[in-house]
Amino acid sequence: MSESWNKRTQAVHGGIRRSQYNEVSEAIYLTQGFVYENAEQAEARFLECGPDEFIYARYGNPTVSMFEQRIAALEGAEDAFATASGMAAVNGALTSMLKAGDHIVSAKALFGSCLYIVENILTRFGVDVTFVDGTNLDEWKEAIRPDTKAVFFESMSNPTLEVIDISAVADLAHAVGAQVIVDNVFSTPVFSRAIEQGADVVIYSATKHIDGQGRALGGVIIGTKDFIRGTVEPYLKHTGGALSPFNAWIMLKGLETMALRVNAQAETAQMVAESLEGHGALERTLYPGLKSHAQSALVQTQLGGKGGTVLSLDIKGGKEAAFAFLNALTIPVISNNLGDAKSIATHPATTTHQRLSDEQKDELGITPGLIRLSIGLEDAADLLADIKRALDVSQR
Repeated sequence: MSESWNKRTQAVHGGIRRSQYNEVSEAIYLTQGFVYENAEQAEARFLECGPDEFIYARYGNPTVSMFEQRIAALEGAEDAFATASGMAAVNGALTSMLKAGDHIVSAKALFGSCLYIVENILTRFGVDVTFVDGTNLDEWKEAIRPDTKAVFFESMSNPTLEVIDISAVADLAHAVGAQVIVDNVFSTPVFSRAIEQGADVVIYSATKHIDGQGRALGGVIIGTKDFIRGTVEPYLKHTGGALSPFNAWIMLKGLETMALRVNAQAETAQMVAESLEGHGALERTLYPGLKSHAQSALVQTQLGGKGGTVLSLDIKGGKEAAFAFLNALTIPVISNNLGDAKSIATHPATTTHQRLSDEQKDELGITPGLIRLSIGLEDAADLLADIKRALDVSQR
């Protein structure tokens, strides 16, 4: 494997581990444990496990290891640890490094489950949390203290698609020795260069664009070898958030086509957003690729001008109109995943973010009329026509 390979080549060939049969497609090692030739070998492996040695599937597995090595190479990182889900990755990255009395600064705009971990679980165990508007660098400056242990944010927020300046926040955090932990799902591994831009730890829900076909749960934590093997691995191998070998194989297959899928989805998302901006049924069209987006200039430098695969539509008429829109769609399905080959429509206020108070929703811009629309691989003209027809229905 060459470190000079570009992302698409890394996504196909990175981390290959072939058996004695030299198979083309990666092997699935469906085993919970591994046999030792003798007692001395077992003792030695438990003392120190080599790079091509395994003990128990909760600790590591050849198929899982291939996925970890491939995604780490893709991100330009030293190592990775795969987890059972994206939320297991968020929880594992944060909980493994924090203890009672530590201070972290987090953006307010988070996916509901991420917010629950930061707001409820970490604070329950004595971690001091300060929330900020992630797009306001002055708030980051004021909140980050000399004793701050870490900062945490979604590089592109769910569902209002705010884009946070990774480099600028990283500079502030690193000035006091704090770690920068970035949930990078909406930015995707295809468009983001988060580690190059200053992130110490990058988290993905592999369920989203990496699988990208609605088949399996998975997550991954990416960072330095010291952090992954010295901090994350001891925590996760004892608490059990391991990725199954079969799901790891699915993720490996997903990585092979990810760039093709995500680029096609983003191209359609850009077209749909541009076509719908200013539509009479909409209060707002939110998409990072639009020139009207509040962080449009940052999108150019941080994401190469790519707005991603998700847009949000704020429909006039509130919840009733939003539900009428959802129920009128014939191509996008109503569900709560994203980054899928199928277009997916979600009403965040009553699903993914329903546990937030009305005040929190108002503060984050999650209105009763807001629809999060994850763009799939359908024909772009068919999709746009269906969305426009459903918007017309929503206003009757």
